[in-house]
Amino acid sequence: MLTFCSAASVQAQAPAQAVNPVRVGLIAPLTGGSADFGNSVRLGAELAVKEINEAGGYLGRPFELVIRNDKAVPDEGRKVAENLVLEEKVDFTLGYCNTGVAMKSLDVFQTHKHLLMVPCAQGTAVTTKYPAAQSYIFRLAPPDVINAQFLVGEIVERRRLGKVAIFADTTGYGEGGVADTTAELAKRGLKPLSVTRFPLGITSLTEEMRVARYAGADALVVYTVGPEQAAAAKSRHELGWKVPFFAPWPLSFRSVLEQAGADALEGTMMAQTIIQDTANERRASFLARYFKHSNEKRIGSLMAAAQTYDAMHLMLFAMFQAQGTGPGRIDGDTLKQALENKERTYRGVITTYESPFSRNDHDAFSANMVWLGAWKRGEVVFHYADDVKRSSVFRRKE
Repeated sequence: MLTFCSAASVQAQAPAQAVNPVRVGLIAPLTGGSADFGNSVRLGAELAVKEINEAGGYLGRPFELVIRNDKAVPDEGRKVAENLVLEEKVDFTLGYCNTGVAMKSLDVFQTHKHLLMVPCAQGTAVTTKYPAAQSYIFRLAPPDVINAQFLVGEIVERRRLGKVAIFADTTGYGEGGVADTTAELAKRGLKPLSVTRFPLGITSLTEEMRVARYAGADALVVYTVGPEQAAAAKSRHELGWKVPFFAPWPLSFRSVLEQAGADALEGTMMAQTIIQDTANERRASFLARYFKHSNEKRIGSLMAAAQTYDAMHLMLFAMFQAQGTGPGRIDGDTLKQALENKERTYRGVITTYESPFSRNDHDAFSANMVWLGAWKRGEVVFHYADDVKRSSVFRRKE
């Protein structure tokens, strides 16, 4: 007697080894000074993969993460990129939190036409090294040119301040931050009052800030990662200097609070794509599931986790859209075309993604999608009360 079974039941009865998984490379700094947002990337990716697999994966194929630790070291970042692309031959890769690490590795992906989705690294050069029309590099994070535009707009146009002291580390991230901030000031007929550079690992900037204070600085912009953001905040606090302190997103990391303390951070401000609240149902649901998955009491970096989560789901959308080019086909060219010509809307955690990319634009964020966050009593909150009221509504790419 012949018995007819559904495809799902046949799949369930098939040996596990017969299923060819979709192998996804994941590169992040899982140890060292950048580990807080690197592990948030990992946890956000794990949660997305768990949900995708519970829903049946891609055409019955489960997602499988192939995770590599770049240790926030450029040479290590390139080494693991070559491993994933050339040896492991993963189907696509999500990766990089540190701009300098990403820049060292981009040609590995571009040369081999391997799709790289960057969920964190914000250096403007990450998506401008290659013309978008030919590039296999996409990003789901605001580039620093947008952060600089947002922060300088807040300082100069909203607050009418003009004596800006820039503090930046000597990495590619700091270099880009200085260039972008200086360019935005120039558009307004201004120059930085001073530019102070420092190496990673510095534990105090008290003397350097004392100099900026005596020079008459009325605003600080600090471009660096977590531990050094903590050092900058503590130094300002030690001086008893109430000058407005602005920074890109690393200021919001859990490690900064742990190292600087709530008092030193009180009132400091940063650019954010998402702030933890429950006003939006999609965001609240993600937070509940993230905390259950991670067992964390406080997220290392909410932006890193949410952007990576959204990036993974967007890649799944692109894969389903690409079915028209051939059943189950996954390669750089196919994924690139699907992302540039996205047909279905994805309602994510950060925003609702309608057309995040195009042939000439591989950055998913526009300036209107950034919020001003602030440390208040040991929590990152919306700086402006009006933003609290608007937080339930997604800001979409312009």
